[in-house]
Amino acid sequence: MSRFIALLPAAGAGSRMGSTTPKQYLPLLGQPLLMHTLAALAAVPEIDRLVLVLSPQDEWFDAYTPNPAVAAKLTVVRCGGASRAESVRNGLAAIADQVSRSDWVLVHDAARPCLAAPDVSRMIATLRDDTVGGILALPVADTLKRAASGERIAATVNRDALWRAQTPQMFRHGLLSDALAQAASDAITDEASAVERLGHAPRLVPGNERNIKVTYPEDLALAALFLQSRQELAA
Repeated sequence: MSRFIALLPAAGAGSRMGSTTPKQYLPLLGQPLLMHTLAALAAVPEIDRLVLVLSPQDEWFDAYTPNPAVAAKLTVVRCGGASRAESVRNGLAAIADQVSRSDWVLVHDAARPCLAAPDVSRMIATLRDDTVGGILALPVADTLKRAASGERIAATVNRDALWRAQTPQMFRHGLLSDALAQAASDAITDEASAVERLGHAPRLVPGNERNIKVTYPEDLALAALFLQSRQELAA
């Protein structure tokens, strides 16, 4: 039977946050942002293991103690690369002798701390028998404009059939390893695009608007609101 493994590339610097501390370690409700992300994945009952891919030069993680639910599933590998694709590729290679090619890997952004465990369970239920795999995503709701020079509108883009990619992105270890081995790291912004280049069509699984990626300082405040709301509902 195939297993489900969550892999988090967390080797980036997060320069757009304007901080010398990598964004995955910025404080969020009294904890580093990364700890919220790990806790969200550890709460998914189908996930057997969490693989955290850190930079070999990471000097922050060891200062924190993951909660028991996270620690019970967590493996840390210090083989992160200069790009997301390189970090994921190195992480897959680091566990290749411990998993089978048919095991599912759910790659999730370390900077998406508001992921809801039920959404991941629903995704797994949807994709576990799929021949390719897929991603959480949301249909585009806003009107889209293509820009010309001088920040003038060149055209309005038809948003029909357009989706915003989220994570996790779920593919079998063998397929994802093969896809990333053949893709140039600087041309790959998510795992699905690497799989698409092999001629596959990953499935789109409707996600959640609250599964935001913390990229700019204002995103951190929004993530805090979402997490506080969830805590209040659970109380």
